[in-house]
Amino acid sequence: MVARLVPGLTVAAAAALLAWGVHVLAPAIPLLTAAVAIGIVVGQLPATRALLDGILAPGLRIAARRLLRIGIVLLGLKLSLGDIAGLGALTIATTVLIVVLTFAGTLWLGRALGLPGHQPLLVASGFSICGASAIGAMGGVVKARDDEQATPVALVTLCGTLAIAVLPALWHPLGLSDLQFGHWVGAGVHDVGQVVATAQIAGPAALAVAVVVKLTRVLLLAPMVAVTAVVERRRSAEASGPRPAVVPLFIVGFLAAVLLNSFLPIPDAVLGVADTVQTALLAMALFALGASIRIVDLARTGWRALVVGLTSWALIAVLAYGAAMLPA
Repeated sequence: MVARLVPGLTVAAAAALLAWGVHVLAPAIPLLTAAVAIGIVVGQLPATRALLDGILAPGLRIAARRLLRIGIVLLGLKLSLGDIAGLGALTIATTVLIVVLTFAGTLWLGRALGLPGHQPLLVASGFSICGASAIGAMGGVVKARDDEQATPVALVTLCGTLAIAVLPALWHPLGLSDLQFGHWVGAGVHDVGQVVATAQIAGPAALAVAVVVKLTRVLLLAPMVAVTAVVERRRSAEASGPRPAVVPLFIVGFLAAVLLNSFLPIPDAVLGVADTVQTALLAMALFALGASIRIVDLARTGWRALVVGLTSWALIAVLAYGAAMLPA
């Protein structure tokens, strides 16, 4: 069994290393964004499709699911309750409100436009909370197939990448100070790496605000996933099917990591190793998800998903801008 996983995991690890090289050569490109992009490119090559669907498939499935969940657990070590409390009650409240409104609005629009299966939920999760990591977390709760997750991952990667170019261009025309710009980026950009790539342009103070606001959104992944799990559990009970856990184990691990980092003096060296491992695991997982995307199929059937994604991106950007402009 283990031998069947080796080819796919090896390719995913090689792709993560390649993504790291791209990030080193072009620091403006977040490592995880590069990993998804490499996966998308590989998934379109006729020469590699047979391998992706054959010998590499078992390992890539493990990368897209299990490694993603381990990476989410380790992501909790980036969070500190003290840092979040330091934002102040108004910023915390508006951040929560932005996540809830974006999630609800995107979910409604996705269902109104008839997106298939779990795609409305997955797109809403990715755009409102924390990008591809949230999509993977929600996908695990609702037992979404890899191909169901592929389109939301592609959309959130596309819009997050566009944000790296668009938001800095609007920084001064919209009259934002450095700190307000950092707040806007943290509240409105999807993936942590994309937030860093966008906010660093305004300096270290803006970057610090952006990261803490963004990680506050990440913390909301736990209750959002828990609520979804409860809803799915009730549906499964009505259908007499297997019930998902009320709170998935990896979400429990994520919360435990947050509490650990909040109340125990973890050495910087340990946090550094955990950050490297977490990034590597998420890069492998996102490569695997990217490799499941088929652009031809997306072009035929994905226009509705594109409308939902771009509308959600605009919605969260407007809400985040309003929050950033509120008096401190």
